Amino acid sequence: MGTVSFSLIIFFTLALAFAGGMILLSAAIGTGVKTEEKLKPYECGVDPQGSPHRKFSVKYFLVAILFIIFDVEVALLYPWALVFREFSDAGEGIIAFITALIFLGILFIGLIYAWGKKALEWNT
Repeated sequence: MGTVSFSLIIFFTLALAFAGGMILLSAAIGTGVKTEEKLKPYECGVDPQGSPHRKFSVKYFLVAILFIIFDVEVALLYPWALVFREFSDAGEGIIAFITALIFLGILFIGLIYAWGKKALEWNT
């Protein structure tokens, strides 16, 4: 077993011991008194209005999922753009470019599909 493995074992053991110690310390020191104020749902300092169990429109979640998809697209294309010159210097620039176009094409087809299903319209 190398020194790196031993160091990782020590690190994770100390991390678990610290986390467990903090939980035990909190349980030992904390009062655990449940007041009416503590039992209210927290809404950014504003008194809650209505039930916290109200139903949300499915469109809200669809827009959130679409945002995540296109956010991941940007997160993947930025590093690709940074190393594209290395690909082109190695003679693989056209392959990298076509791969990126296929990726963008698939996402564009998904966008057109979502647009056609009116998933981007925000009607409450």
